[in-house]
Amino acid sequence: MALQIFCGKGFDTQKAERFFKERRIPYQKIDTLKYGISRRELESVIRAVGLKNMCDQDSKAYKESVIAYTQNQDTILEGLMEHPALMRLPIVRAGKNATVGYAPDVWETWIKDKLI
Repeated sequence: MALQIFCGKGFDTQKAERFFKERRIPYQKIDTLKYGISRRELESVIRAVGLKNMCDQDSKAYKESVIAYTQNQDTILEGLMEHPALMRLPIVRAGKNATVGYAPDVWETWIKDKLI
């Protein structure tokens, strides 16, 4: 199963990359802030983790954005598509499984269950 890391420029991204490098697990790195994320990929991650978990609710950019004040899922989805900096990164995806943020415990279960 191909592993993808949608990343930005944060410490959690570096820790995620180190986690997989140390275990010699190949991955594809996508700079989400530079290239964005496709709608289908984003929807796949949302199905796995939930829409509200995708948002970096602690960031200043999120608090100043319209998506912080709406419950409309389409508006939130469009906001994340237009402004990837509002997403909680890194996003690690292996098929239908996904995590947001640094989640080594979940990744260890994926390895144990041979999902990656």
